[in-house]
Amino acid sequence: MAILECSMLTKRFGSTTALDDVSLRIEPGHIVGLLGPNGSGKTTMLKLANGLLTPNSGEIRIAGMEPCRETRRIVSYLPDRPYLADWMNVRQLLDLFEDFYTDFDRPRALEMLEKLHISEEMRIREMSKGTREKAQLILVMSRRAKLYLLDEPIGGVDPATRDYILETIIRNYNPEASVVISTHLIADVEPVLDEVVFISNGRVFLHKTTDEIREESGKSVDQYFREVFRC
Repeated sequence: MAILECSMLTKRFGSTTALDDVSLRIEPGHIVGLLGPNGSGKTTMLKLANGLLTPNSGEIRIAGMEPCRETRRIVSYLPDRPYLADWMNVRQLLDLFEDFYTDFDRPRALEMLEKLHISEEMRIREMSKGTREKAQLILVMSRRAKLYLLDEPIGGVDPATRDYILETIIRNYNPEASVVISTHLIADVEPVLDEVVFISNGRVFLHKTTDEIREESGKSVDQYFREVFRC
């Protein structure tokens, strides 16, 4: 059974069509790059998968179910904007996630926080943008979910930290789960991707493995993306 499946999925905001008749199938055990220009529909897709939006037509299913309370138990979602209360400190956030998610692995989170030198006493409002993004990602990746939806997970951190974060994604997700990463930093994430989905103007027009793209085009995924979306 696919962990994420869309069939003729359409989402509109007023007169703007964010997703247009999208069909897509992602199997368990894959790390997938959701790639496209700004405004292409990537964030809308992830929000629909997390049940934050409802489609105008078509279907989206998580492990065979429409997004609902049950699917939120198996989906770990990182939005593209800060969402944590800035008055809270890291320890309080760990308590919150531990209370709210039965699959939250606190020792795993503590290990990652220590490696990135983030104190449990630090408050969100005291953090730099990059540190805040690290803390949010650590919380999300410390769940033992079946599907991780990561919207721009490395956009605000320095290159050295990106390497650690990508290593963290690889090391900490369940091998039977899948990860969908929406990002503009394709060259950085390419080494960890199994598949890529190209989306533009709300339509998916390519879904291939990274090996297929390299073999067929003779280019890296980043080079191929730049060629396809050249202005």
